[in-house]
Amino acid sequence: MRATQAQRVGHHDRLHEAGVGSPVPDLFALRSARTWQGGPISIVGALAHGDAHPEELPSNASLADVFELAFSTLRQLGNRDDYVYRSAVTQKIVLGKHNLRTTTVLNELRAGSSKADVVVLNGTSTAYEIKSERDSFQRLPSQLADYRSVFASVNIVTSPAQADEVLRLAPDDVGVLVLSSRFRVQSVREAVNLPERTRSLSILATLRVDEAIRVLQALNVPFPDVPNTRRWSELRAVFAELRSVDVHAKAVTVLKSSRSRAGLEPFIKQLPKPLSAAILSADLSSSAQKNLQSATWQTLSTVLAWS
Repeated sequence: MRATQAQRVGHHDRLHEAGVGSPVPDLFALRSARTWQGGPISIVGALAHGDAHPEELPSNASLADVFELAFSTLRQLGNRDDYVYRSAVTQKIVLGKHNLRTTTVLNELRAGSSKADVVVLNGTSTAYEIKSERDSFQRLPSQLADYRSVFASVNIVTSPAQADEVLRLAPDDVGVLVLSSRFRVQSVREAVNLPERTRSLSILATLRVDEAIRVLQALNVPFPDVPNTRRWSELRAVFAELRSVDVHAKAVTVLKSSRSRAGLEPFIKQLPKPLSAAILSADLSSSAQKNLQSATWQTLSTVLAWS
């Protein structure tokens, strides 16, 4: 028996609050020949509204199976977009080589006039700039200049077909990684870790005021007691006199603590791998996490009944 109208509304609200329908399914918008309702829309979004049941899935499939199906389509050559590459960095590097207890991962971190797609903080800072098959290289030189002034290690993640162009455009100290057709991250050129290349004022611009003051405290540098309206100008004056290698080291330590995502590790382990990058990019409340976890493992027939 299908749910009553009131039950469907309640369940759909819970599904939406959990992130199913928005924003998570938006990450799985298909751009392949497979279409729904005559256009390239999200499989998950379509299912959340009760449109269809994919023939590829068994009748007892869960919503998690739908996420896996959607991602397996997206990761094929010709379909891959920013989220596929972001997922590869998250799954293969952030969670594959590190863990969230000892490593902090940041998404879209401001650096100058650019934003680094993924930044990993452990003993140093490593930025990953994604250039998928859909991206232009027009801004790459200015982006790399911004990243190299803030992060000790910089990498570009791209497709095998674009690797030669990236090698031509990027300085020799910038690493080049490619995402293979088998969803493997392979190194074409290793990045060189150069904290001395960074600039103190560029690093300062990525910090909040409280974080910047903590960096100074860690360096035993006094900070004058000034009105809030003068704090930023005073910080710039103080940071301008500091060695960038020292600022970088303390900034990594402060950011690892202030922006840690360690509490998300148990939650991420309970969800399908294709959702890992989305969870690390989002700011879900504890109730939203609980709802998403519950919805993800419901059978597809149950989810369709919610719509």
